Amino acid sequence: MVNILFVEDDPAVAEAMTLGLNRLGHCVDHRPDGNGDLDNALTAAEIVLLDLGLPGADGYEICRRIRAQSSIPIIILTARSDDIDTVAGLEAGADDYVVKPASPRVLDARIKAVVRRSTETTPAAATATAIVEQYGDVTVDRSSLQVRKGGTLLTLTPTELRLLLALTENVGHVLSRGQLLSAAWDQDYLGDSRIVDAAIQRLRGKIEDDPAAPAAIETVRGFGYRFDPGPAR
Repeated sequence: MVNILFVEDDPAVAEAMTLGLNRLGHCVDHRPDGNGDLDNALTAAEIVLLDLGLPGADGYEICRRIRAQSSIPIIILTARSDDIDTVAGLEAGADDYVVKPASPRVLDARIKAVVRRSTETTPAAATATAIVEQYGDVTVDRSSLQVRKGGTLLTLTPTELRLLLALTENVGHVLSRGQLLSAAWDQDYLGDSRIVDAAIQRLRGKIEDDPAAPAAIETVRGFGYRFDPGPAR
């Protein structure tokens, strides 16, 4: 059972999805919009299922608001034709997306996958001893799964942490989007490479703050990304 905070304004869609997810054993807390006390709802939730097309405060704003205070997994619901909306939702902090209309069983599979990724110890961390690596002013502690910048602890989502661990394991080497999908999501992930690009952009915003300095995460056009901020100490 997964405790789901479901934000959806369409009563028919909300009722059908809630009923279907309840039948599959989940506990769904449905909210019709982003108004009201979402903070208390978040404390009881394990994942947020968030429609982008909401009245008032739209899904992007709610996603950014949640992400500013929590690393809880977020799945956005989007229309198939809205590529720009999908990318914007991912850049706002979502971990995954599902195209509407979606069956409860499809949602069930994606919800379980995202929650599993957020709670499992990463392969890198599971095999590491007390290893602390320094890259410029960024410190990566593989044993405690903590990342600091200039001594300040960073709040990374599980996806961002997995990406950073994969990149720092391969300093100076280019990792394809497919390799990063396998490292940070699942081998059988059904989404596309845009989710990697969006997560990399968010990660850059947290570990790179000097526009004049060389990018720690370099884009290799047509292939993927390389982490090369200088030698670790």
